[in-house]
Amino acid sequence: MTEIVGPRLYSCCNCRNQVALHDDVISKSFQGRNGRAFLFSHAMNVIVGPKEDRQLMTGLHTVADVYCRDCREVLGWKYERAYEETQKYKEGKFILEKSKIVKENW
Repeated sequence: MTEIVGPRLYSCCNCRNQVALHDDVISKSFQGRNGRAFLFSHAMNVIVGPKEDRQLMTGLHTVADVYCRDCREVLGWKYERAYEETQKYKEGKFILEKSKIVKENW
C-alpha cells in the first residue's frame, strides 16, 4: 500500500491551521519581532490587519500584521509598501515568525 504524501506545509503553532506552503518560502534569513522569521511569497488562512508605517531594520515600510484565521494568533506581517528601492522586492510578501509556525507533512 502506497502512502500518499501531501505538500510540506507550515501551520499555526497554536491551533494547527495551515498557513503556508514550504514551496512558497523565499528566504529563511529574516528577523521577526521574536527572533528568526521566514519570507513567503504567499500565505493562506490568515487575516491581514490594518496597514501602518513601521521602521524596520531595513528601513521604513508600510506593513500589516497577519493573524491566524482560526485562533487570531499574530503570526507575522505582510509587506504592503517599501519606501527604499532596494526593498521593493518585499512588497506583497509575508513574514511568518519561526516561533509562531510548525512544520506539517515533513
